[in-house]
Amino acid sequence: MKKTVLVSGGAGFIGSHVTVELVQAGYDVIIADNMSNCDTTNYEGVCAILGYKPLFIKMDFCDAPAVEKLFAEHKIDAVIHFAAFKAVGESVAEPLMYYKNNLDSFLNVLEASRKSGTNVLFSSSATVYGEPDRTPVTEQSPRKSATSPYGNTKQMCEDFLRDCVAAYGMHGIALRYFNPIGAHPSALIGELPRGVPNNLVPFITQTAIGKRACLSIFGDDYPTPDGTCLRDYIDVVDLAKAHVCAVSRMVEGRMEEPYEIYNIGTGRPESVLELVQAFEKVNGLKLNYRIAPRRPGDVTEVWADPSLAQEKLGWKATRTVEETLASAWAWEKHLAAKAAE
Repeated sequence: MKKTVLVSGGAGFIGSHVTVELVQAGYDVIIADNMSNCDTTNYEGVCAILGYKPLFIKMDFCDAPAVEKLFAEHKIDAVIHFAAFKAVGESVAEPLMYYKNNLDSFLNVLEASRKSGTNVLFSSSATVYGEPDRTPVTEQSPRKSATSPYGNTKQMCEDFLRDCVAAYGMHGIALRYFNPIGAHPSALIGELPRGVPNNLVPFITQTAIGKRACLSIFGDDYPTPDGTCLRDYIDVVDLAKAHVCAVSRMVEGRMEEPYEIYNIGTGRPESVLELVQAFEKVNGLKLNYRIAPRRPGDVTEVWADPSLAQEKLGWKATRTVEETLASAWAWEKHLAAKAAE
C-alpha cells in the first residue's frame, strides 16, 4: 500500500516542489491550500511535471471542522504543514494577523493528527535562532528571542509539536530551513509572490525582467565582509528532497526519538551582495540596484551546520548556487512567456 502524505499549503512555492518529489518517490499526495498567497500556476505546473493531477482540496486550516473532516475522510500517514503567512516585515506590521493564522492553523493540524495517529512534519525556519551567538548554528544552538512575530510563530509551533509528541505519543519532525531559492529545473514551478516580493531572489528576477525598476539591498553597514547580511541559500529542490527523507524516516519507523529537529541548509554563507553579483554573472545580466535602509527583523548573519541531517536523514544539498540562480531566471522567463500568450 502506498503511503499518503497531506501537504498543507501545497500550492505554494515550497509545497509544490515537495509534492513533486514525494510523488516521484512513490507517495500519494493530497494538496490542501486556501490559495490566499498563491494562484493555480504552481499546481498546474505540478500536474504538467507529474503527468496527472494530484488531489487538490481548497480549504483553510484555520477552519477546525474542515480540518477534522479532511482527516476523517482520508487515511493520512503523514502531514507536512506549510500553510502559514511568511513575510518577516509584514509580521512586524501585522502581528495579530500572523499569530491568529499561523498558530490556529497548526493547532488544528495537531488536534486532527493526534486523533488519527498521523505523523507530523513541521516547516520551521532558521528564524528560531534569532541573532545567533556564533555561526554556523547547530540544532543545539540556543533559540533566541525572535526578531519578528513570524519568527515567534515558528518557535511557538515547534513547542506545540514537542509538547504534543510528549503528551500524546505522537511522532514529529521540525525542519529548520534557511533561505530557500530557485525553481524546478523544468521551469514549470517556482516562487510566485503576490504583490511586491519579500524575498530576495524573486525581487532580483523581477528587476531583471523589468517588472521592478530597482532592487533594494537593505543595509550595507552590517559587521560583515561587504556590509550586507550573510545567509545560507538552499536550492528549493534540495530542500524538497529533505522533506522526502524526513517523511520516510517517520512512516518507516526509523526515528530514534519521537521528536526530532534538523537544520536544512548548505552550510555555506553568502552575502546579499554576493548573491546579486552571482545572478548577474550566471545569467549575463546587469541589475539596477541600490542600497536602502536596514529592514526591521533582519538578522546580521546566520547559516547552518547541516551535518545532523546528513548523518540521520541521509540528506545533503547538492545543487550549486549557479544552477539555482539559473533556474530562478528560467522560471521568471517562463512566467513572462506565459503572460504574453
